[in-house]
Amino acid sequence: MQEYQSLSHTTWDCKYHVVFIPKKRKKAIFGAIRKHLGHMLHELACQKECKILEGHLMSDHIHICISIPPKYSVANVVGYIKGKSAISIARRFNGRTRNFGGESFWARGYFVSTVGLDEEMVRAYIQHQEKEDEHYDQLKLGM
Repeated sequence: MQEYQSLSHTTWDCKYHVVFIPKKRKKAIFGAIRKHLGHMLHELACQKECKILEGHLMSDHIHICISIPPKYSVANVVGYIKGKSAISIARRFNGRTRNFGGESFWARGYFVSTVGLDEEMVRAYIQHQEKEDEHYDQLKLGM
């Protein structure tokens, strides 16, 4: 049975599969940044009353399955998470301390799809993302 969440006048179950990338798809998510980002994304989601249900940090993109209350738009939450995490990365790893917007880490767009009743399938896809990418790369080389 599905678990629904409640607000004062709403009962809801809104889950999304979100993917976003660093600028120019640089392989920038590794080492200390990767460890910092995992914790940071969960913390930022909690600040917007959201919950990251599943996530995978690849070297050049991020997959998350996130539950967002209907009082927030997906664009609002993803923009908040990308913006605040970019500022945090700039301050912690690039030595920028003041008046920095973090505009040089994430690319502008993102991919989003609703999870619906296929939540287990989406979670499995996110968990096995590295294998999927390797398989795709092998297919490209074979052509």
